[in-house]
Amino acid sequence: MIELKISNQALDLLSCLEISKDLESGGVATFIGSVRNNTKGKEVVRLEFECYEPMAIKEMKKIAESAVAKFAVRNVVIHHRIGVLYPGDVAVIIVVNDGHRESVFDACRYIIDSLKETVPIWKREIFEDGAEWVAAHP
Repeated sequence: MIELKISNQALDLLSCLEISKDLESGGVATFIGSVRNNTKGKEVVRLEFECYEPMAIKEMKKIAESAVAKFAVRNVVIHHRIGVLYPGDVAVIIVVNDGHRESVFDACRYIIDSLKETVPIWKREIFEDGAEWVAAHP
């Protein structure tokens, strides 16, 4: 099972866990990416996420399908938030489950790394004295 969502509303870990719930899976790994309050010693006021949603969903689906094939995991949930986020807000939730812990940890890391590299979601950091677009892997 694969569940993908891009939303301008707050993300909910409990609903992601419920979506992925599978009585045949004993291992569940999650990744939660939240907004930090500083970058390189500068205070972050907010982040602004933008995306091209049709392409983003398409790329997220490719990543999830690849994770299922590569790591033989059963379920993948990827929810990403767009719009204006403040320090402490959750920007991304990934849930992976399967029968074994090693596969879910590996798949979760693969998904977040791939998402940052290929999905057209752009992040702009806003500081007290300006703003800058952030590359996924500077």
